[in-house]
Amino acid sequence: MKVDPAAAGMDDQRLERITEHFNERYVATGKLPGCQVTVARGQSVGYFRSFGTMDRERHKPVEEDTIWRIYSMTKPIASIALMQLYEQGAFQLSDPVHRFIPEWRGLSVEESAEDGSARNVAQDRPMSVRDALMHMTGLPGSVVADHPVDDRFATALRASRSGMTLEGMCTLLADFPLKFQPGTRWNYGLSTDVCGRLVEIISGRRFDDYLHDEIFGPLDMPDTGFFVPDGSADRFCASYLYQPGGEPKLVDDPDTSSYRRPRSYLSGAGGLVSTSGDYLRFCQMLLGNGELDGQRVIGRKTLELMTCNHLPGGGDLGQFVSGGFGESGFEGVGFGLGFAIGLGPAATGTAGSFGEYYWGGAASTAFWVDPVEEVTVVFMAQLLPSTCYPFRSQLRALVYQALLD
Repeated sequence: MKVDPAAAGMDDQRLERITEHFNERYVATGKLPGCQVTVARGQSVGYFRSFGTMDRERHKPVEEDTIWRIYSMTKPIASIALMQLYEQGAFQLSDPVHRFIPEWRGLSVEESAEDGSARNVAQDRPMSVRDALMHMTGLPGSVVADHPVDDRFATALRASRSGMTLEGMCTLLADFPLKFQPGTRWNYGLSTDVCGRLVEIISGRRFDDYLHDEIFGPLDMPDTGFFVPDGSADRFCASYLYQPGGEPKLVDDPDTSSYRRPRSYLSGAGGLVSTSGDYLRFCQMLLGNGELDGQRVIGRKTLELMTCNHLPGGGDLGQFVSGGFGESGFEGVGFGLGFAIGLGPAATGTAGSFGEYYWGGAASTAFWVDPVEEVTVVFMAQLLPSTCYPFRSQLRALVYQALLD
C-alpha cells in the first residue's frame, strides 16, 4: 500500500505516535498479539503499519494482506446493500417488514409487570424496514440478553442451529413475541440479519452473491466474503480472547476455523472476513459520496439519508439503548441507517467532527469516516471482546493530532 503523509495532509512525525502507542503499549507487552492501522485522507494513505503476529502459535507476522474476521463491520455493508434496493424503488423505509416476511404479520409484544408476570399486547405500529436498519425492531436475539424472550429464543436457536439460513432464522423468529414496541428502543442483535434476508427476498439472489455482484466486485474487494478459500488460507489470522492479567487465549485457530468452509448462515450482522485494503476501499467509496474509481455503489443523497441521525427527536443512543451494549459509545452518539453518527466532539467527548460515522466489530476492529476532515481510518485486530481496551478512542486522539490542515 502506497503511503504518503504529505499528500494526505498529515505530519509524519506525529503519526509515529500511533506506532509507539500500539507497538509498545499493547503488542510488545503481550496484551495484543497483533494489529494493523490504516489512516487516509481523501484518496491518499497517510499511515499504514502492521504490528505483531497474525498467528502467535505459528509465529506468523501480520502482513499487508492479512485476512481478519470483521464481525459487526459487516453491518454497514449489509445496510448499503439493502439501500441499493431502496434506490430501485423496491420499498420505502416506512414499509412494514411483514410485507416481505408475511409470517411476521401480527407479532405481539411481551410486556412484563412489576410482579414478574407477562402479557402479550399488539404492536402500536408494524415493525418497519427503517427499524431493521436501526436496531429498533424489538426482536429477541440480543448480544446482551435483557428480556425473558431472549432466553427462550436462545434455547430454541441452539436446538435448530445446524444448517440454519437467514430464511430459517426469520421463520424461527416468527414464533416469538417482540421485546418492546418497534421504534421505541435501540437493542443490538439480529436486526441486520433481517436486512440481509430482505436483500435476498427483494433481489431474488443469495445474500453472498448479491454482495459480490453489487459491492465487492465493483469496489475491487477480492478478499471480502463469508469464508476463506483454500488459496487464501495462509493469510487468515488467528482469533484470541482477552484474559485478565495474562496473555490472550487462542479461541479460533485459522486452520480449523468455521470460516474455512462455505456457510449456510450468511450473517449480515457479523459474518464477513476482509483485509485492511478491501475495507479501506469500502470506506473511501463512502467518503466519495458513494463512488470510487468511477464505480458508483450508492447515490449521494441515499448516503446522506443513511448517515444522518434517525433517532426520535434527534436524541442519542443513551436515551434509547436497551441491553447496554453496542460497538460505539452512547453519549453524544446518534444512529442512522447502519452507522453510528457522531453528534460533535463536545457531545461525544472525543476528537472528531459532527456528522462522522462509524462502527466496529467484536474482535476489536473499527472504522470511521469523517467527511469534514476527509479522514478514513481502518483498525484491524482479533481480540475478543471489543471492550477489553479503549483502542478506538485512543486511536481517534492519535489520528486527529497528526492533521496538518
